[in-house]
Amino acid sequence: MRIILALFLLTTALTAHAARVDTVAIPSAAMNKTYRAAVVLPASYAKNKKASYPVLYLLHGAYGHFADWLKSPADKQLVHRLADQYNLIIVLPEGETFAFYLDSPVNPGSQFETYLTKEVIPKIDQTYRTIRDRKGRVISGLSMGGHGALYLSARHPDLYCAAGSMSGALDLQTKNRKLTPEAAAQRAQLWAPVLGSETANPERFSANSVVNLTDLMQRNNLPLLIDCGVDDGLIDINREVHRRLLYNHTPHDYTERPGAHTWDYWQNALPYQVLFLHLVLKANGATL
Repeated sequence: MRIILALFLLTTALTAHAARVDTVAIPSAAMNKTYRAAVVLPASYAKNKKASYPVLYLLHGAYGHFADWLKSPADKQLVHRLADQYNLIIVLPEGETFAFYLDSPVNPGSQFETYLTKEVIPKIDQTYRTIRDRKGRVISGLSMGGHGALYLSARHPDLYCAAGSMSGALDLQTKNRKLTPEAAAQRAQLWAPVLGSETANPERFSANSVVNLTDLMQRNNLPLLIDCGVDDGLIDINREVHRRLLYNHTPHDYTERPGAHTWDYWQNALPYQVLFLHLVLKANGATL
């Protein structure tokens, strides 16, 4: 009986001091709709009433939604623990199922670059005690979200001080993918409401692909971490981005590990990403 009571008290204590999750409605004037975001607040946030916290924007992948990082890993407390461990606010914004965190030239209802950079960040900074400066703001994501993190940080170095990508879908162009005719047709259907026809407008797909932004990354000189599993279908394009960054002498960290395009891999990868980003924040004097 004493053992059961002790376990109960221990569990209660741990729960009382664990990170909390808020669900926040963030309206978009650009898209004339409102999306939700999850905001993971470290346990220390409620106690340190005068402290301002660094923020990690953590992006979900294709076919997913904002709460994926809380629901899909086998370890449902992963994000909570990382928020507590590093005294870090972790924001999980909505990116829709196949919008790729860019502004669509064909669909006014898909303007996610504007949403993330001009609507989500101000809302979070107005609602929470954040470090309202790029020195305290980082971004990462998986698959489509890996593309989004590198894409947004390359195009908005004034907003982020570092970026990471896990299993990033870093090339939007079909010509560089090994796809069956059926897969290519499905891909074309998914892209139609975002970038239109790749056959008619190949320049849109090229210009919005992270693989073609490596010179911009060089000029920005942000700390970058790119990782991908060796059994992942996206490994070749991640290696190509790594090769181009080496060629133009852009400092970055690149890692390959056993694993495929799975939540097992991303659950293992995220702590390394957060450690890397934390060290950048620490060097900026933006940690608690």
